[in-house]
Parts: sequence; structure tokens; C-alpha cells
Amino acid sequence: MSTTQAPQLDMDKLNAFIGRFVTDLGAAVHTGMVVIGEKLGLYKALAGGPLNSAELAAKTQTDERYLREWLASQAAGGYITYDEKTNKFSLTEEQAFTLANEDSPAYLPGAFELALGSLAAVPRIADSFRTGAGMGWHEHVDGVFHGCEKFFRPGYAANLVSSWIPALHDVKEKLEAGARVADVGCGKGASTLLMAKAFPKSQFSGFDYHDKSIAAARELAERDGVADRVTFEVSKAKDFPGKGYDFVAVFDCLHDMGDPIGAATHVRQSLANDGTWMIVEPFANDQLKDNLNPVGRVYYSFSTLLCTPCSRSQEVGLCLGAQAGETRIREVVTSAGFNRFRRATETPFNIVYEARP
Repeated sequence: MSTTQAPQLDMDKLNAFIGRFVTDLGAAVHTGMVVIGEKLGLYKALAGGPLNSAELAAKTQTDERYLREWLASQAAGGYITYDEKTNKFSLTEEQAFTLANEDSPAYLPGAFELALGSLAAVPRIADSFRTGAGMGWHEHVDGVFHGCEKFFRPGYAANLVSSWIPALHDVKEKLEAGARVADVGCGKGASTLLMAKAFPKSQFSGFDYHDKSIAAARELAERDGVADRVTFEVSKAKDFPGKGYDFVAVFDCLHDMGDPIGAATHVRQSLANDGTWMIVEPFANDQLKDNLNPVGRVYYSFSTLLCTPCSRSQEVGLCLGAQAGETRIREVVTSAGFNRFRRATETPFNIVYEARP
């Protein structure tokens, strides 16, 4: 007969943890609901004024019965507002700002599309835990690429031109006068195009190894009317072409690279003698204990599904991870021959570093 004692559980702690689980489970499936709402234009329709399910169905040409369930899920999660007297649903100004306005600096649906796309890789990543194999960025589903651009663009739109570039030494002045700029790991070109529109006298080159993203970036440059001074090329960070750049930028991707020291060395060689390298990385403290918070949870999870497998799939496979912290980034940058390195500015989600020869 077993003599093992049943654990003495603190029921208050158990119930509190189960409450957290319910919240997280709701958030997990809610991810799909937000992606559906964005894809079908449901949030934008609700931003126009209160609607019941039948009115929303007519306005968006969707099925009313599905909408009833979706609306209820959104109201339960606090993402839309329900008026029980009129049986209609609407968005507050704050909800509309974050869910229906794609130009908002706080537009949220892209983050959910990125999360949903990332989760499609779970079976393969689980196997990688056993084998140590990597998974290239290009091997993920398209939702990862689209969601990534939508996720990062609002933050760049809110901060890049207004505060990040001005925090760097002499860079704004050079861009205003006319400079040569390389955006390395540009993806679909959100950051490149924001800079190009803000600094019409400068020339911009965007580089990324993912051909589909570069094709999309070229289309966006044509749409925005800047293709005469913005080019996009398929190229890796360790061998992108060009010399004498006044400014090189790397947005949220140095930690994804298999050989970030090799990439940093190539950036150093591509810069003019008085050039500047701006490195934008996810916000992270150096110590694990200081990253155990909601933002750290987001970044460590994405790092497990996207960043670490991407680095592991490449040569060297250094695997900095999305929460590398300033000390590790400094080590990479100074190992590549940069003599000056500093934290220029930060937001709750990003740290902006400045490196100079």
C-alpha cells in the first residue's frame, strides 16, 4: 500500500492560479477572434457607430449567426462595448483607436496575426526541442510576415522619426541634408518607407534575405511614390552591397541572426568613417529576474517560436534570443570593431542603441 501523502494545497493559491489559467485560455482563443475581426473589417464597421448583429452582417456581407458568437466573445473580452438596452455593439474611442485605425501608433491586430502565425509552427518547434534543429524565418506561414509588419509598423510610426533618430548624434541633420541609408533586415519595408517619406533628400536601400518580403516592399515603395530613391534587394546581413553609408539601421532582427558578430562586422565595413549604426532591439534587462513580467513573457514566447529557431537555422547559430539585453548586444557590437556604443533611447517595448566607428 502506497504511503505517498497527498499534497497540502493552499486552496486560495490554487484558485488564483486557475483564475490565471482561465484568463490565459480566453486570451489564446481570442487571438483568432481578433484576426477574424481585422480580416473581415468588423472592427472598422463597428467604428462607424452602434450596430446589432444583423446590421453588422449586412454592412460587412458576413453571416449573422457567426457574428453573434464573435460579438459576444469580443464583448466578454472587453474589446467591444455592448449596450443591453439597444442590443447593439460599438467601439469606444480607445477601442477604435487600437483596433480600427491602421495608422494608429497603437494598432493591435498585427500582433495577434503574428502570434497566430507563430503558433502554426508549434509541432515543428516541439520536435526541434528534441533535435536542436532550426527553422528559417522564410519557412513560417505567411501570417508571420504580414503580422510582423503590422505589429512593428505602429511603434516605428510613433517613435522612429519623432524620437529615435533625433536621439542619435548628428543623424537627423544628415538625413535632412541628404544621406545614404541602408535598412538591413527590412522585411516588408515599413521602417524604410517611414524614413524615406520623412527625409525626401536622402537615398534608401532596404535589404532582407526573404524574397517575398522584398517583393512586397517594392510594391509598397511604388504605392507610396518613393521608388525613385528607395530600392529593395534580396541580400543577407553579412553581405549586403554598398560602401560609405552615412546611416545603417537594423530593426528588431539582430538577435535573429545566426552570426550577429559577422553581420555587425559587415555593417562596420559598409559605413562611412563618420557613419552611425542604429540598432533597435526588443526591450530587455540583462538579468532574467528583471524580465519576468508581461512584456518579457511576450518576447520570450516569440523568441522560442521565431527568433531562436531562426538563428539556429543559420551559420554559427549564436541564438542571442529576443531578450538578449544591453550587455550582450554591446559585446556583439564591440567585437565587430565599433569603438562607441550607447543606449540612445527606449520605449516600454524597444531599446535603441547607437554604434559608431
